[in-house]
Amino acid sequence: MINRVVLVGRLTKNPELRYTPNGVAVTSFTIAVNRPFSNQQGERDADFIPVVVWRRQAENAANFLQKGSLAGVDGRIQTRNYENNEGRRVYVTEVVADSVQFLEPKGARHNDGGYMPNAGNSPAPANPTRGNYAPPNNQNSGVSQSQGAPSFDDPFAGDSKPIDISDDDLPF
Repeated sequence: MINRVVLVGRLTKNPELRYTPNGVAVTSFTIAVNRPFSNQQGERDADFIPVVVWRRQAENAANFLQKGSLAGVDGRIQTRNYENNEGRRVYVTEVVADSVQFLEPKGARHNDGGYMPNAGNSPAPANPTRGNYAPPNNQNSGVSQSQGAPSFDDPFAGDSKPIDISDDDLPF
């Protein structure tokens, strides 16, 4: 049997970090994933998928993700049910994440929800073992930034060689 889920989307609100009575960290959030097709009005719909993350990944997600953050989730679908306070049976389907990838630097979004420019508007790679991506501090990057936008230094600026990458080499 196979139960595997891979999602990329944006958080709909800030993650909620809680701890079990045994002290195990658990974070929950909802991720909005755009559908690959348009509806009859020509608009793209999205699915809003609840995600649960445990232990160290839960603490990292709560510390480094926020509403609007672009995240990749790798995990499995889990279904459960319980009886609520009114005596009704409630059924829940959620993704239990094995891994959460931070797909843009912390603070890379404006307060109005717009994505800030960064190397051709592609998300910056995240280091999942460290929990957050920090661009290198290179003051002589030679890249001009628009006024008011934070500086994202070019890690290849000191190297005068051209970068030859074909579209076939890109993972997206």
